[in-house]
Amino acid sequence: MPGSITANAELNETAVTGQVSNTIARRKFHRVIFFAAGVYNIAWGIYSAFDPQWLFRFAGLPLLNHPSVFSCLAMVVGVYGVLYLDVARRPEQGWLIAAVGLAGKVLGPIGLATLILKGVWPLSTIVLCLTNDFIWWIPFSLYLKDSWRFFVQSSKGV
Repeated sequence: MPGSITANAELNETAVTGQVSNTIARRKFHRVIFFAAGVYNIAWGIYSAFDPQWLFRFAGLPLLNHPSVFSCLAMVVGVYGVLYLDVARRPEQGWLIAAVGLAGKVLGPIGLATLILKGVWPLSTIVLCLTNDFIWWIPFSLYLKDSWRFFVQSSKGV
């Protein structure tokens, strides 16, 4: 079982050193992933805030009457980028930020799938979820698994 591998690693480390590590497993990997996610989200947010019609032109949809709504969404995505940079800086303390981020990366495609299945938006709009959501599911999930222990430990003092 995957959970017992982590538990066994912690037990082995405890047996050798007398203490459990205070750094997250795969720390460098997680730092790189969240740095990349942060830079990506900030860049996407800036681009989409200044050109909120790009997706609609790309997908052949009618242009928005109120593009400021998409610009606002872009700014929210950009702000998430700042939070992801903080997770990269302090990976032992970012579980909640990453959990909220992954929830958005799951709920967004569900909303888009609904629009596509109802015929409101064309399949070509899936490009929105390819780079904003799908590619992050596995690394964010792995991070949540690796950082769970730190989240639980930090919550005990509350």
